Amino acid sequence: MDDIVLTGNERFFDRNEIIVSKTDLKGRLSYANEVFIDISGYTEPQLIGQPHSILRHPAMPRAVFKLLWDTIQEGREIFAYVVNRCCNGDHYWVLAHVTPSYGKDGQTVGYHSNRRVPDRKVITEVIEPLYRQMLDIENGHANRKEGMQAGYAFLADLLKQKNVHYDEFIARLEQ
Repeated sequence: MDDIVLTGNERFFDRNEIIVSKTDLKGRLSYANEVFIDISGYTEPQLIGQPHSILRHPAMPRAVFKLLWDTIQEGREIFAYVVNRCCNGDHYWVLAHVTPSYGKDGQTVGYHSNRRVPDRKVITEVIEPLYRQMLDIENGHANRKEGMQAGYAFLADLLKQKNVHYDEFIARLEQ
């Protein structure tokens, strides 16, 4: 999917709508609701079984996904701002809430994500500038893994300077 040309066009969904998806432990989609299908531009058969990263927009820092995966694999929930890429190269912003899904035996069997319309002011004034900084740091390394680790360290330092955990940082943005 890396051959998708970005259009620069942003898509929007209604404040009353929620994008819902479920994945297995590897992040492969097992469920996508109608809102997800409509905004992404993919059909349900094109999505199911594919890695959720089919929607990964190149403006998303890899370090944010590292934080997301580390958190949910520890069995904790996370809220994160994400820009996704549609099948035609358009994009859309979400505030994602990702949680582990558990089987009858109490073991994690996959992940569940609800996404809602984010606050436009937060995106414009905080998230886009932060993500640009993180991407510049990540892209400043020839090695992708080292770049991701440097972006992650930058975010950790920022949170330490603000004396907040990531969850609190996101919650404060929503107030």
